[in-house]
Amino acid sequence: MMYLGETAAIGAALCWSCAGMISVGPSRAMGPIAFNRLRMSLTSLMLLGMAFYTGGIYSLNGETSLYLILSSFFGIFLGDTLVFITINRLGPRRTGILFTTNAPITALLGFLFLDEKITKLSLCGGITVIFGTMLAIYFGHSKNQTHPWEAVRGALTTGLILGILAASMQAMSSIIAKPALAAGVDPLAAATLRTLVAAILLCLTLFFPQEIFHSRIRITGKIIARTALSGLVGMALGMTFFLYGIANGPVGIIAILSSLSPIFILPLIWIITGECPKIGAWCGAIVAVIGAAIIFSGG
Repeated sequence: MMYLGETAAIGAALCWSCAGMISVGPSRAMGPIAFNRLRMSLTSLMLLGMAFYTGGIYSLNGETSLYLILSSFFGIFLGDTLVFITINRLGPRRTGILFTTNAPITALLGFLFLDEKITKLSLCGGITVIFGTMLAIYFGHSKNQTHPWEAVRGALTTGLILGILAASMQAMSSIIAKPALAAGVDPLAAATLRTLVAAILLCLTLFFPQEIFHSRIRITGKIIARTALSGLVGMALGMTFFLYGIANGPVGIIAILSSLSPIFILPLIWIITGECPKIGAWCGAIVAVIGAAIIFSGG
């Protein structure tokens, strides 16, 4: 079927937007590294059970596993941790606008290293999506909004650098994973291995004495449940959708469509905070949706 990869990328964006909303509270309470460690550990257990149940785990072999391990190191261990550090500093809205840079970086790397070609119409649609998404995030805040998610913690410049680094790590991760997925590795098995490797690496940080590597609060059942839900939605579902998209479409286009998550965040922020985003944000959302439609029509 046509556009399965593109549809999966939009599904990933929806999952990531929901997971981002779920993650803000426990991530800020525990600290980004402790939160990501718990999230990856819980998610890897979920995915292992699913991958063995479906039999997809047996699609892995030595060469494809190496690609996925490297992809995990850059995309999850480094990339996801940097994302949560950035969210803690800048909030989900500003982090979203920084993370849209992941799409053009991925498209450029796909062109340089995978020799992927993008039609002119799809390129036009991709630029429209990025422009609309940035508009939606830029105009998503007004001066009378006082929700804690809008607070900047620490130096703004540091947060900006961390956000761009996170986007770059995710872009590299997508490029590295593509050969394994193109070789026929089951996307669920790929997500399982990537998550398990990241969980192991993050668990090793427990041996470091510095406070940044340990939870700021006592971990309760409520925290575990919310973190598990974040992992289920964002990693078990979202990452599997994303990897399925990479396996079935150009990584640049898949990255662009998966960057639509800030658009899905708009109504969620309205529901959760009670503060309606400005009209400019909704206009940006409409532009991004038009861009996605152009990509689908571009073939």
